[in-house]
Amino acid sequence: MNQVTQVTFRFDPERAAAVVAVVFGIATILAGGSVLLGRDPGYLVYRPLLIFNTAMGFVYAGTGLAAWRRDGAAVTAAMAILVVNIAVLVRVVYLFLTTRDMVAEDSVRAMTLRTMVWLILWALLGWVQRKKASATD
Repeated sequence: MNQVTQVTFRFDPERAAAVVAVVFGIATILAGGSVLLGRDPGYLVYRPLLIFNTAMGFVYAGTGLAAWRRDGAAVTAAMAILVVNIAVLVRVVYLFLTTRDMVAEDSVRAMTLRTMVWLILWALLGWVQRKKASATD
């Protein structure tokens, strides 16, 4: 007797956001940690930004784990990360524009990427939370 097993995959935006956050966090920790341990990235390093970003890697991963557990606090954490990243991006752009020997253009690009990633993650997690809330009403 031939039996056909059908497998269906359903996209889970909350879990997708969680995976992106954890992977992004781990990548941030590894990249920042390697420079802190002496690897030369090939451009000027603004040490306070390097330390900030490396520490934030742990926050990114923790927020991703919260999202994986479907913890509603992940949305609040993503918003906090976004707000902090925006503030740091503004500061980095200011330093880049006023003291070009302090912050590299690569740092501005990287901070912009971090900010955009967290804008998308916050929006996605917030959308999921709103859909859940409306489904229970």
